[in-house]
Amino acid sequence: MTKKKIFIIAGAVVVTAALAGLILPKVLGGNKEEFVADAPPVVTVENPQIRSIELASELIGTIEPSSIVHITPLGAGEVTTVNVQTGDMVSAGQLLCVIDTKQVESSRIMAETARITYEDAKKNLDRMSVLYGAGDVAEADYQSLKDQVEMARLQYENAKIAYNIQMESSQVTAPIGGKVESFNISIHDMVSPQTVLCVISGEGGKAVTFYASERIVNGLKAGDSINVEKNGTGYEAAITEVSTMVDQASGLFKVKASVPEGDNLATGTSVKLSVISQKAENVLTVPVESVYYEGGDPFIYTYADGSLKRNAVTVGLADNDYAEIQAGITAEDQVITTWTSELHDGSKVTLAGEATEESQAAGSTAETGETEAETSGSGQ
Repeated sequence: MTKKKIFIIAGAVVVTAALAGLILPKVLGGNKEEFVADAPPVVTVENPQIRSIELASELIGTIEPSSIVHITPLGAGEVTTVNVQTGDMVSAGQLLCVIDTKQVESSRIMAETARITYEDAKKNLDRMSVLYGAGDVAEADYQSLKDQVEMARLQYENAKIAYNIQMESSQVTAPIGGKVESFNISIHDMVSPQTVLCVISGEGGKAVTFYASERIVNGLKAGDSINVEKNGTGYEAAITEVSTMVDQASGLFKVKASVPEGDNLATGTSVKLSVISQKAENVLTVPVESVYYEGGDPFIYTYADGSLKRNAVTVGLADNDYAEIQAGITAEDQVITTWTSELHDGSKVTLAGEATEESQAAGSTAETGETEAETSGSGQ
């Protein structure tokens, strides 16, 4: 037992001595290792730029004629003549159809009767004027006769108006020139003021109508350009009307735009629209990846004199690439565009360009040292 213990102790001494032989040279001076501190992170920077930011919204619209009228009769009756059909081109004032309202002839007779009565009254007044001038007719009688003539005139004018209205009710003409989009009547049909006889689309291109939310409408105004697409073909359009009242059926705002080159677009078809709903023109911007958030509050790191500064900012409109900065930095600031986990307010950093220069300088120094060492070695 005693010999075994002595053997174990001796072995431990040998191992300890061996380890000491490995460690002591480094401690006492052999190949001495130097402690190297971590280098500051390398970052890239850029100055904020003045840009315009636009946000587009995709919507669906319906093609309509640039001007369109729905024609209804003024009175009820039977259609006796039809002069056009769907697809015809018509001019303003052209006769479309004739309706027998059963009142045209009656109105004509009443107007003719009123005319005769008025003319007879005028002749009688002319005769009485001679007698009145000679003093043979009393003042009161003469004035009463003049009143009767005026009354007859008014009745005649009223009868003429009634007759013209009946004529308009009977003879339906086109209020505008254009294309007959639909014509829904035939001879002997009975119509009324609630019947849509036909629809005429005016000449001069097409229009597109769409509905948008309040957020989008607030960024639209008459004259703004929008893009219209149908079956891969694009068309330029310009907004002509922006409703300020919510449509009760959709809960949205109605917007209309003209499509001057859209003659090939069929009325009633759906098209895709691209609308610039929000815009910020000539504003200070930075890349969106340069904006950080903490607790919902945005901030930006800037570089100055080798270290970082954290800047609270106010962010405006932003798209996929750039964000509008309304307050917090200026166009002269150097904004950090590189992210690392070592970004902190006041932390030391190295600019990418400076890091490259330092690396090149270090490499040059190392090459010089190696050359000197080789020269010294060859001299020995």
